Amino acid sequence: MHDYLECFSVYVGLWGKKHTNTQTPKHLNTPTQKPFDPERFILDCGGRALDCRPGGAVGAHVMGILNVTPDSFSDGGRYLSLDDALRRTEAMLDEGAVLIDVGGESSRPRGAAYGAGAEAVSAQEERRRVLPVVKAIVRRFPEALISVDTYKPEVARAALEAGAHLVNDITGLRYYPEMARVVAEARVPLVVMHALGRPGGMPHEHRYTDVVEEVQASLRQSVRVAEEAGVRHIITDPGFGFGKTPAENLRLIDRVDTLLALGRPVLVGLSRKRTIGLTLAWPEAPVEARLFGTLGATAVAVLRGATLVRTHDVRPTVEMLRVLAATTTALLSKS
Repeated sequence: MHDYLECFSVYVGLWGKKHTNTQTPKHLNTPTQKPFDPERFILDCGGRALDCRPGGAVGAHVMGILNVTPDSFSDGGRYLSLDDALRRTEAMLDEGAVLIDVGGESSRPRGAAYGAGAEAVSAQEERRRVLPVVKAIVRRFPEALISVDTYKPEVARAALEAGAHLVNDITGLRYYPEMARVVAEARVPLVVMHALGRPGGMPHEHRYTDVVEEVQASLRQSVRVAEEAGVRHIITDPGFGFGKTPAENLRLIDRVDTLLALGRPVLVGLSRKRTIGLTLAWPEAPVEARLFGTLGATAVAVLRGATLVRTHDVRPTVEMLRVLAATTTALLSKS
């Protein structure tokens, strides 16, 4: 019962503050009444199609997190050996992950919660961590779609040559716009995330006039840079937990639908974030106690139009999304 209440409290905190029984829920508006261009929302992942149109029968695709780092905030050091990484990959695929996001450099932000932030690593070290894992996943699990979590063009190029299907740039092309050219040449999708500062020195909070408008404007610029370089399929990520207060993170979750105005699929990464911990308890719930709160917030983001979910906890997320999709489909059939 306590676990259910945790999930419900985050869900209601986001949903109930703006809706009454006389209003039409947002998820019955945007995804179902506005057509989404298949040329932009059905992604070509190395010759394999991934339908990311909001309102579909799947609801959202799950991207399982595989950090091959010693210092990630939640699971650093757990998958440093190739065998451990492959076992984790197999488990996430069995649980329903469609994509595996392989990261070789922690993006833990700087601030009171995380201290000095993650240490930057060289491109050479990042390749050493990532490439054996990507190659092994390609051999062992050919059904998996592989994302490489990097902002360095040379790491992305090597991972794509090794068989990766997608690049996840947490800097949104701000530091290395040439990343867009690498992705365009490989003809794969690109995730552009909103964040401030450099990895290893990203601030945990920042002063905004309007966080939704500023995040949208920044992502619009990232999309423009990618388009001009020839990237066909672009995914936006509002960057929850990167340079935002807890209140701003919650507002962004509730306004995910505004990002669809950019005409691109939206990815959300809420898994075990500090905002969830602070919403559940004071001073904050520990990382291992944030699952149900994460599921509540993720449900709201998907109802608002997100179609890609990056998470550490694959099976619970897949099951929640399956029931959410079935429920909303049933509601729509009656409307």
